[in-house]
Amino acid sequence: MKRSLTRRTATAAALLAALAPTLSAQAQQDYPSRPITIIVPFAAGGNTDVKTRLLTQHLGAVLGQPVVVDNRPGASGNIGIELLTKAQPDGYTIAMGSFGPLAVNPWIYPRLRFDPKSLTPIVLLEKSPLVLSTPAAKPFRTVADVVAAARARPGALSIANAGPGGAHHLSAELFENAAGIELLAVPYKGGGPAANALLAGEVDLMFEQTSAALPSIQAGKVRPLAVTSSRRLAALPDVPTFTELGLPQVSVSNWMGYVAPKGTPPAIIAKLHAAFVQAMDRPEVRDRILSQSNELDGGSPADFAAFIDAESAKWSRLVKERNIRIE
Repeated sequence: MKRSLTRRTATAAALLAALAPTLSAQAQQDYPSRPITIIVPFAAGGNTDVKTRLLTQHLGAVLGQPVVVDNRPGASGNIGIELLTKAQPDGYTIAMGSFGPLAVNPWIYPRLRFDPKSLTPIVLLEKSPLVLSTPAAKPFRTVADVVAAARARPGALSIANAGPGGAHHLSAELFENAAGIELLAVPYKGGGPAANALLAGEVDLMFEQTSAALPSIQAGKVRPLAVTSSRRLAALPDVPTFTELGLPQVSVSNWMGYVAPKGTPPAIIAKLHAAFVQAMDRPEVRDRILSQSNELDGGSPADFAAFIDAESAKWSRLVKERNIRIE
């Protein structure tokens, strides 16, 4: 009797093993059959959260299942992305991945507990250029004025940022490196406090995301000097790019897209990518992104993977050259 049960157990196990690929293929074909969670590794109310929530309204309609946002802020996005790497690779848990955790943090955090290479890119949503601005009361009219003043008094000109390791901070480091100047970095706890310091004239300069800076620029409270995009922006047609000014190295975008755990089946990645592209093409989403002087992407997963690799290589060089670290 015991031998018979053992034989039956072994036979059942062999049958299940033989059926596993079929069951997996069926699960992929039926995907999605339940709600999908998107981890946003930043606090609610920020740009990445707002854009993701806007997308989920349309993504759920395309996929035929609810799509919910799970905010997991902390450590410049590291906590949420680490959580994703531990999720089942079945397409039901994905995350918003961006500039910091995917391309910068691996180089500035000494003990990162995830590898961006352990993620599977789905789609790049947007690229957001930055603008270098100065308070209207300051004497700087051009980038050349800033460079001349910085060379005359190394370390005297102050430049605000939203905290170490972010796009504001690294854009300034890139500018200093390219122009051969030294500025005084003044970190704040977020983009809002840093922008307020700029408006109050407490600092001389700031790299700010263009969409956030536009109201102050249009009100004449701050003066834009240059943008980090590859071409001039429709919203700021008279403001040159850094490339035009002979500093092509200062090309920066604060980008965001979506990623899945490593091992997620290609068929599911393809379904998610197609759904994201459809959602991104909805007027409410497209108009929101383009109206903020951002670039809408929507390329293939392979395109996004190549973009992340290029960004990672770029920022690793800068971090090493400037000896940037967050302990």
